[in-house]
Amino acid sequence: MKYIFQKGNDPSKPTFLMLHGTGGNELDLLPLAGRIDEDASVLSVRGNILENGMPRFFKRLAEGVFDEEDLIFRTKELNEFLDEAADEHGFDRSNVIAIGYSNGANIATSLLFHYQDALKGAILHHPMVPRRGMGLPDLSGKSIFIAAGTNDPICSPEESKELKNLLEKANAEVAIHWEDRGHQLTMQEIDAAGKWYEQLK
Repeated sequence: MKYIFQKGNDPSKPTFLMLHGTGGNELDLLPLAGRIDEDASVLSVRGNILENGMPRFFKRLAEGVFDEEDLIFRTKELNEFLDEAADEHGFDRSNVIAIGYSNGANIATSLLFHYQDALKGAILHHPMVPRRGMGLPDLSGKSIFIAAGTNDPICSPEESKELKNLLEKANAEVAIHWEDRGHQLTMQEIDAAGKWYEQLK
C-alpha cells in the first residue's frame, strides 16, 4: 500500500492511521493529525482501489451500497498492513487510533467491526454502517468519536445514530458530535475531535 510514515516526538503517544475520503490521497489528512496531536506518529495510507481514477479503500456497487465481499477483503488487507508497518517502523501496534473521513471512516469502522485488536480507538468523520447483521467483537476499552452532519445527504442522521448504537452494544465508548451541515469535513468538527482526544489522556 502507498503510504507516508512520520515518526512522532513522543513514543508513548498513539500512532494516527489517516484514511482519506474518495478521490483523496495520503497527503490529504496530514494537517488534521497535527491539529489533533503534533507529537503523535502518523501513518497515512492511500486506498488501493480506483473508481473512475479516484482512490478509495474498497469497491462500491452504487452510492451508499458497498461491495461487501471486497470490503471484507480490503479490511483484512489493511489490518495485515498495519501489522507489517508496526514491525517495519517500530510503533506500538496496540496503540493505533484511526482518523478517517467518509470512505476512510468506513474502512476504519470496518476494522472495528471485524478485528477486536485492530485499533485502540477512532475518530470517524461522516462514517456509515459498513455491514449489517453481523456480530461485532467485544470493543471494551475502545474510545470512538463520530462527527456527523444533520443534513448529510450521503450518511443520514439515522445511520449515524445506528452506528453509535451498534458500537455501544459492543461495549465501546462512543461520543457523537453534530454539525448542522452536509457531508463536508468542517474545522468545527476537527476541533471537537481534538477536544475529545484531549480527554483520552
